[in-house]
Amino acid sequence: MSQPTRRAVLWGAGAIATATAAAVVAGPAGPALASIPRLPPVPLPDPPQDVTHATPLLVKRVNDLFRDKTARDVDSFMSHFSTDALYYTDATLGWYVPTWAALHAIFAQYMPTWPHAARSYATRIIGDENSAIVEFTDSPELFGHEIRAIAAVDFHDGLIVREVDYWDGRHFGTAAVNALRTPDAQFPTTFGEEYVPVHSSPALRRVLDRLRAALAVGDTSRLFAEDALFEDLALHTEFAGSLAIDAFVLRAHTRLPYGVGATVRRTLGSGRGGGYEWVGNGLIGSHGVIAVELDAAERISRFTATWDASRLDDAAVATLLTDTLEH
Repeated sequence: MSQPTRRAVLWGAGAIATATAAAVVAGPAGPALASIPRLPPVPLPDPPQDVTHATPLLVKRVNDLFRDKTARDVDSFMSHFSTDALYYTDATLGWYVPTWAALHAIFAQYMPTWPHAARSYATRIIGDENSAIVEFTDSPELFGHEIRAIAAVDFHDGLIVREVDYWDGRHFGTAAVNALRTPDAQFPTTFGEEYVPVHSSPALRRVLDRLRAALAVGDTSRLFAEDALFEDLALHTEFAGSLAIDAFVLRAHTRLPYGVGATVRRTLGSGRGGGYEWVGNGLIGSHGVIAVELDAAERISRFTATWDASRLDDAAVATLLTDTLEH
């Protein structure tokens, strides 16, 4: 039996509200009207998915994985992961799971408790069947709060051997994240990258090397396409056009966690796009991921960063938001 999406639930709630309003205007329903059976809401599809910078095989593998996750089918879901070598990390909570058996045990505990309305789906996929960047959403029914994450994923022989999920704890709820986060003294400093060879495209790595260096000095001129889009999901910030992007980076690079002092943990993706995981300048928990899409001239046409802003206090976040103002 198919499961209703969150949109279907909201649609149903809207239908009930509309019917209630009509009843107030028209008065009590007659016996004939009251006897009409109520039809279930029609499930609507998940949001549109951007796969313009992904290979068809990668898209199929990613969507099959999220299909099985939403279906709460533990064995089918875990069949997408390597049983020989697997390193999974939730980078926000500091949950490092270095074996298939341990990850299977976690999902075997939680998946059966998810309601039918629970959804997990990818909204953007970048890369190829070797390594990829996947932007995805977990609906609130899964873990109590909505998660909008970007995953760094490595494959071997068609199976996931390394996955790191990055997301902003403020969107989840700072108190809730603090209750779940691994204490700083035990927080992992590596996420399994030392065990898995890098398979990103050399052409992509050249662009990413230039990007990291540019962010460090605040000069991204000639890196972005004229109509490029720049997003920082943690800051809820978006700039359109290379002129606005360059100006923002110049203003903010000394305060952005992926600016001055940031280093590259790992690169992922193909010649059409991908990204890199970065480590901040020494602050525990200062890490995140940057996703990029490239045009035919190897200029960045879309940039998306996410990181855990719950690690900063309100004043520090407010300072960063001040940098988003154009003058």
